[in-house]
Amino acid sequence: MSVNIKVSAEVFDKFPAYRRGLVIARDIVNGDSPEELAASLRDAEKSLCERLKPEAIASHPRIESWREAYRSLGVKPSEFRPSMEALVRRALKKEPLPAINKAVDLGNLVSIQRLVPIGAHAIDRLAADMDLRFATGDEIFEPFGTDLVERPNPGEIIFAEGNTVLTRRWTWRQSKHTLILPETTAVEFNVDALPPVTDEEVKQICGDIAALVAKYCGGRISFGVLSRDNLVVQLT
Repeated sequence: MSVNIKVSAEVFDKFPAYRRGLVIARDIVNGDSPEELAASLRDAEKSLCERLKPEAIASHPRIESWREAYRSLGVKPSEFRPSMEALVRRALKKEPLPAINKAVDLGNLVSIQRLVPIGAHAIDRLAADMDLRFATGDEIFEPFGTDLVERPNPGEIIFAEGNTVLTRRWTWRQSKHTLILPETTAVEFNVDALPPVTDEEVKQICGDIAALVAKYCGGRISFGVLSRDNLVVQLT
């Protein structure tokens, strides 16, 4: 079965400069992160603390652009932080990012190195297309660590597989539906970019992720970029 990863034209109508980089990794060997990868995370946290002060987080151009995008959607960024801002704030509090597994950890590493939101989803058992689109409010979202079921707000940007929400509020929180486990063998990484991040840098970040996956997980890797001129990528 082949499925597609898509971004709706309506998202680009509102945010024409938005880009979503994709890295698709299949036949990987996931599992606990080796000491070298864990050490890279600690080094990235240290470097972040040296170049960014807590009081300057919200005004950093790469974070401010996401906060402004959230505000334009009626979302308060102080209540619902873009994923990389949440990682940054944790690192600047000297709270080490937890080691989860290789695929998750390398995504977090690149996110704090490059200051862009990076999501990662297990795609071993995809049954429908994955879409970044505006929610109708009828979809279902199951957060980590709870059996509660939520519904997104109508007009909220979601990443979804059919009627199942994978990420709420664009880059805010992922569900347990595509949770990456040690035994996961196929992963989709998404690199979300707003200016001042350039098209060329999106490609470079995808390359960074692809290189780390190849080094630590092996497998077959491909990547591309979704934009208003390229709305769909087919997974086969």
